[in-house]
Amino acid sequence: MDPDVLRKICLSFPGAYEDYPFGPDTAVFKVRADIAGGTRHEAKVFALSSMDVRDFYVNLKCEPALAVQLRTVHPEITGAWHMNKTHWNGVRLDGTLPDSMVRDMVEDSYDLVVASLSRKQQEQLGWVRLTGARG
Repeated sequence: MDPDVLRKICLSFPGAYEDYPFGPDTAVFKVRADIAGGTRHEAKVFALSSMDVRDFYVNLKCEPALAVQLRTVHPEITGAWHMNKTHWNGVRLDGTLPDSMVRDMVEDSYDLVVASLSRKQQEQLGWVRLTGARG
């Protein structure tokens, strides 16, 4: 995986955008929904990445129990630097992990963040809660 592929994955989700609050070398991918009148809700981070191919990694939100399992099995996955290590994994993107696995982890991170938004914001993003959804 390279930075352009990661960027495309992150920006493929509804309401996702890229920001650089820490300078040009660290991309922060956030999600937010619009509300009536053009006002926007506060954005929430779902991925943070070094875009330097020599030190390419991404921090992703993860369910705590799964985070521990992933770290145990994959040495490329650790507690995310400068983040709450209970809820965030740091994933080294050196080609060891399959792109499909990284894509799944990015999607899981996005879903965890969107799940914390209000139902109205989730609807605005077109997000459907899979667990406990009513027909």
